[in-house]
Amino acid sequence: MLKEIGILIGKEITLEWRQKYALNGILLYVVSAVFITYLSVGAKMGNLAIPTWNALYWIIILFSAVNAVAKSFVQEHTGRQLYYYMIASPEAIILSKMIYNTGLTLILALLGYGVFSVILGNPVEDQGLFLLNLVLGAMGFSASLTMVSGIAAKAGNNATLMAILSFPVIIPILLMAIRISKNALDGLDWSVSTDKLLSLLAINAIVAAAGYILFPYLWRS
Repeated sequence: MLKEIGILIGKEITLEWRQKYALNGILLYVVSAVFITYLSVGAKMGNLAIPTWNALYWIIILFSAVNAVAKSFVQEHTGRQLYYYMIASPEAIILSKMIYNTGLTLILALLGYGVFSVILGNPVEDQGLFLLNLVLGAMGFSASLTMVSGIAAKAGNNATLMAILSFPVIIPILLMAIRISKNALDGLDWSVSTDKLLSLLAINAIVAAAGYILFPYLWRS
């Protein structure tokens, strides 16, 4: 299975590299969203309230992740899916897409963090906690959105269905990530955020496990 996962991740990277317009469009979305935020709120560097900075950052990252992960199964036409069905296990397919989407979402989150720091200032006191939170948040967004993308693809690529199904799963991850990043912004001790980090890790594990168990039944349909 590890070999299958490695090959499938390589395939995802190759397809993304051939379709640079998709990745470039998402990156442009992140940069333009931050710049529009700067123009809208009239915030100069260091002139934005910390809770507002935190909320705006995670809202932009959430919508960037949705745009990036939504095409996971949409771009796979029927013939290619049938080919995958014959050469790879469904477990390898869902894990490869989750891993790839986690990396892509993390890149978007780091890019957004860099753009936010340049345009709106960087009020983060604990960089280590904030970056760890970014990794866990990217994992949670990717695992849940990848599974929902597979369901929406089987239902005729219904974007409305994806939004409805992902909402109850994404909200707990988003709220937990916002609370942890607020502690990092305030420079609080790691012990204050330990229970929240464990809760976020547990949510990610549950979502990934559910996708791993349920996706084979969806794939056979």
